[in-house]
Amino acid sequence: MSSTLYRLGRWAYLRHGRVALAWLLLVLLAAGSAGLLGKGTDNTFSIPGTESGNALDQLSRTFPQVSGTSAMYVVVAPDGMRVTDPAIKAPIENAVSALGGVPNVAAVADPFGRVSGAVSDDTSAAVITVQIQGQSQNVGDQTRSDLRAQLDTLKSALPAGSDVALGGDLFSRNVPSVSVTEGVGLLVAAIVLLITFGSFVAAGLPILTALLGVGLSVAVVFTSTAFATISSTTPMLALMLGLAVGIDYALFIISRHRDQLRAGMDPAESTARALATAGSAVVFAGLTVMIALIGLFVANIPFLTVMGVAGAGAVGVAVIIALTLTPALLGFLGERLRPRARPGADGAPRAPHGRRFFAGWVRTATRVPLATILVVVAVLGLITLPATRLNLALPDAGSQPQGSEARVTYDLISKHFGPGWNGRLIVTTTIIGSTDPVGLMNDLKSEIEKLPGVAAVPLATPNQTADTGIVQVIPEGGPESTQTADLVREIRSHHDEWQDKYGVDIAVTGITAIAIDISSRLGHALLPFGLFVVGLSFVLLAMVFRSLWVPLKAALGYLLSVGTSFGIIVLVFQDGWGASLIGVDKTGPVISFMPIVLMGVLFGLAMDYEVFLVSRMREEYVHGGDARRAVREGFVHSATVVTAAAAIMFSVFAAFVPEGDVNIKPIALGLAIGVFVDAFVVRMTLVPAVLQLLGDRAWRFPHRLDRMLPHFDVEGEGLAAELSLADWPEPGSADAVAAEGLRLDGPDGPFYADVSTRVPRGGTLVISGGHRSGRTPLLLTMAGRVHADAGRLKVDGLVAPVRAASIRGRVAVARMARATDPVAELGAALDTGAPIVAIDDLDAVADPQYRRAVAHALAEAHGRGTTLLVTCLEPRALEGLIPDPEHVVELLVVSRTLEVSR
Repeated sequence: MSSTLYRLGRWAYLRHGRVALAWLLLVLLAAGSAGLLGKGTDNTFSIPGTESGNALDQLSRTFPQVSGTSAMYVVVAPDGMRVTDPAIKAPIENAVSALGGVPNVAAVADPFGRVSGAVSDDTSAAVITVQIQGQSQNVGDQTRSDLRAQLDTLKSALPAGSDVALGGDLFSRNVPSVSVTEGVGLLVAAIVLLITFGSFVAAGLPILTALLGVGLSVAVVFTSTAFATISSTTPMLALMLGLAVGIDYALFIISRHRDQLRAGMDPAESTARALATAGSAVVFAGLTVMIALIGLFVANIPFLTVMGVAGAGAVGVAVIIALTLTPALLGFLGERLRPRARPGADGAPRAPHGRRFFAGWVRTATRVPLATILVVVAVLGLITLPATRLNLALPDAGSQPQGSEARVTYDLISKHFGPGWNGRLIVTTTIIGSTDPVGLMNDLKSEIEKLPGVAAVPLATPNQTADTGIVQVIPEGGPESTQTADLVREIRSHHDEWQDKYGVDIAVTGITAIAIDISSRLGHALLPFGLFVVGLSFVLLAMVFRSLWVPLKAALGYLLSVGTSFGIIVLVFQDGWGASLIGVDKTGPVISFMPIVLMGVLFGLAMDYEVFLVSRMREEYVHGGDARRAVREGFVHSATVVTAAAAIMFSVFAAFVPEGDVNIKPIALGLAIGVFVDAFVVRMTLVPAVLQLLGDRAWRFPHRLDRMLPHFDVEGEGLAAELSLADWPEPGSADAVAAEGLRLDGPDGPFYADVSTRVPRGGTLVISGGHRSGRTPLLLTMAGRVHADAGRLKVDGLVAPVRAASIRGRVAVARMARATDPVAELGAALDTGAPIVAIDDLDAVADPQYRRAVAHALAEAHGRGTTLLVTCLEPRALEGLIPDPEHVVELLVVSRTLEVSR
């Protein structure tokens, strides 16, 4: 990967104008598509396959009057009057009649008609319920305007001092928008970047690329509303994530670029190397965030899956922009980004600022590592304890800002009718076999009225065809209360009893029941999702750092960060600690998809800091061998960029808290707290202490596991090796294969050792020996299929194992001993057109007819300039098969010894 990114960085730098123009056109095209195709977001949540969802779908076919969305008018009489007074009752009845003629209105419930409970017990208030055809996303603006016009007419007809409000499900969903506080987050990020780089130009680049990235991502999300149902939280999440990671990813690359410029490197070469090193870490970090977000599908909830895919897309765009547009912008600036040398008192170049501070930090953290570990775990564990009381629910109109039409209606209903009227349930049942549908519905009404937690049952009626009945249930608790959730479970627990007694099949549905089912599904998905995320982090970090201890402490540290975030969220949003400071005027359950989204996003961000901090420590350990010194040196060299990245992440997330959407606010606060704790407490305090305590044991890795797991070259070690061998074995070498000191160890000794050879292009290498266990592994090593444990190897100019994938594409392999038709086996390898063909056990071709065909095929390949790598028991067995035997390079490999002769 590092080699590919190196070439990409140089290409984008040299063609910076075309790259920048392509990105600008792409953003403009996406913005135009959003404007033309976008249909707006929708906050109607549903879960296919649940009882509430299936029942609502069934009602849409059999009882459409109660299956759509609804609006509610609340009328409160002036002091000293009642809603039953003629001066108030008459306007209400007129409004009921007028509302019946509004387009898309399916039914209007007269509070003075059949529906009981629509007039408060003290007759001071009345509720008009308007049932709308279809769900809220399908209701046009004209219908909403008509309903508001009727509100104005009703207001004007009521006596002075009357209070009337319009709300309900149709008006309870608000579309979040970007406020000035998000701009404050960008301002803080700019200040942090300016302090980090000491240059206005360098500080502006990450913000510019991040803004272009989120512009593209959000435009794509709004364009997608033409083809899918997308909640209003989705574009805000994409905006928040895109800004945060977009700035950070560009920061990582530009920071490495400026360090290399400071050391005197050419700008084009520095850009390529910055992309190969820091860019590799960006790819890894971005992939972890994307995988975790896409992993939200485990909850099996469509709107959450869409949210995860949109967030992953925003992160993916940020990664691609960092890898292409960032080096292009560096190409525009060239030498202008080179830091000015600041000589110290002795005249030598002064080290970048902050090194002394971070040196003191890491000394303090590692002086008594066990004490540091115990203190950090104890403090974070204590903050995590409130998370055990986390209560989840979907937000309703009661969570909207004070003064909004939905919130005013919600509060008036709660005040005059009780909180349960805002969380009405619908019990639906099939009554097609009943001979007395009205009597049956009354019996069910009586049964439900006896249940604990039921405040009222205002309506129990069959539909016009008498095949479906509904019972409207008013709970004692509000829609977000655990009491209402308990009532839903209580009603469902009587399913079998009432089926045996009345012969009916009941189901509980309605907006409140759907929200309860969503919260329950999300709660059950947390454990598998947590296992998925933690398991993924362990495997990925084991691949990167070739260690078991490093991923173990990284995963445990991540759990501490997540637990701390949950604990703070409970203290603020449920217990009210400091809630007024961030604009929360009502405490209660937290939005139900907060934990799973926060876990996914924070996982990726935590891995960012882990990779950038620990990879430098590993690099110092590999080069120096002193594990404890490597912790200190690696920390000092990487802490500045990690601190800047975390400060930017924190400021961006925190900016969405004060004026944020009710759905985003707890997620933003949780991410801000999680980033702060994970970066400064877990990664920069706990991690150095743990690695200091472990010493050399931190970097030990089982040999077998090392072979099984693929390598992920985050720090560009492979690129460094490739650049160092650019002129080996000598400048301008045209060898097809060059090897020096190759060795491959096995459980009982080396398979081969001290192998050195050079094969010219178009030449032939014959590897012979008495044991296939030696010659075949050597052949597969040169073919890029096996990695040597030591030595240097270049195949067709590519350094192994760094470019093993490319080598495999240029070396075809034919296994003759295993082939039923050796001519076909060899022909398939030659037909690939590969410049090098490796032939294992060529001497296994014994049949004279086959030998003649093989010899002819090899002669043709030799004539085309194909390089041949061949193994056999003895070279003389190849007489008549190998073309141009005078130019054959022979190797004798004696397996499981150190003896190799040429």
